[in-house]
Amino acid sequence: MTPRLVIVGPPGAGKTVVGRLLAERFGVAFRDTDSDAERLAGRPIPEIFTVEGESAFREIEERAVAEALGEHTGVLALGGGAVLTEGTRKLLAERPVLFLSVGFAEGVRRTGLSAPRPLLTGVNPRATFQALLRDRLPLYREVAGWEVDTDELDPETVVERAVLRMEDAASGGVPAE
Repeated sequence: MTPRLVIVGPPGAGKTVVGRLLAERFGVAFRDTDSDAERLAGRPIPEIFTVEGESAFREIEERAVAEALGEHTGVLALGGGAVLTEGTRKLLAERPVLFLSVGFAEGVRRTGLSAPRPLLTGVNPRATFQALLRDRLPLYREVAGWEVDTDELDPETVVERAVLRMEDAASGGVPAE
């Protein structure tokens, strides 16, 4: 069993909003592994980070991703840092993965560097976000079969571009811009 589509990307890329729209378009269920991780831990992600730290959260997240990949057949959105673990990257091999990218300025605008995003709180959240984008970009591209830049696009346009890229790939054509 495998999801119809897995979505990866940094905070603010639109994984949840676009994922819900893609699921609706495909007529399948939507699932978010951040919610799964919270269910497994029995508490919200910011609390896991505060009490147990990032490494403990990543272990919980990896379990949540593995579970979802094994049982979900719809559209699956992963947390922004899920690609950091080698185990998750291996699980994503040979799966249909869409990378939603977002630039620094747009990502900051969309996230507002908010408290529900534990990695974006602290002394210098803008620098943290910039480093996060720099460090994760190669990992997102490593696991993804398709990429859509979401800057300056509404969610519906992102969905249209994603569907076009997937259709082009399925027909052996050149990816649409």
